[in-house]
Amino acid sequence: MKVEIFSDIVCPWCYIGHTRFTKAAERFRAKGGTIEVTMRPFQLDPDASSEGEPTTKALERKFGANAHQMTQRVVQTAADDGLKIDYDKAVSANTLEAHRLIEVAGRQGLGGAMAERLFAAYFTEGLNVGDPQVLGRLAAELGVEDSGAGADEVREQFARARALGISGVPLFLFEGKYAVSGAQPEDAFAAAIDEVAERTGQTPITQLAAPADGCDDDGYCAV
Repeated sequence: MKVEIFSDIVCPWCYIGHTRFTKAAERFRAKGGTIEVTMRPFQLDPDASSEGEPTTKALERKFGANAHQMTQRVVQTAADDGLKIDYDKAVSANTLEAHRLIEVAGRQGLGGAMAERLFAAYFTEGLNVGDPQVLGRLAAELGVEDSGAGADEVREQFARARALGISGVPLFLFEGKYAVSGAQPEDAFAAAIDEVAERTGQTPITQLAAPADGCDDDGYCAV
């Protein structure tokens, strides 16, 4: 089974959804199934600077004085899934180069691992995922050889996401036909995987579950 995961590194629900999906995929593999996962890029803020700024500042600019209170739901949900999100340390930055690095890592069979490392770098460690030096260090940690290529492929996938009508992430696209939107519970992902395993001949982009929490292309995240 081929699954494409459209996400952005600075999207908290992408981090949570990726973690839940990974657990569901492992359950399917444990039953003898096979899943090939490909990470696909999506940018919530294409105009963000690579120099970065404190995420708390960016959130306050968007949501005002209630920004901190609004993020607590995300922090608690992540904690329930064993993830630590620290908005006080996070640095908002342009994610184009991070997506390019994931593309390069994917060619070496490490796309998912690279995405997970970048999620942790952004949400937990407060690293600037738009900084080439940071990206180089993270790539080296995983043994990813970065040739500097991949930008054209990333831009092609941005265009493909628009053509598919994807306006929010995370989105999980099964076999290029069936879509699951948002950070669904692990059991919902497991059920969707089982259903796709049995389906054939459906029309493109069939929602297999009601949309759950995610982030849209205006930069708004359900918090």
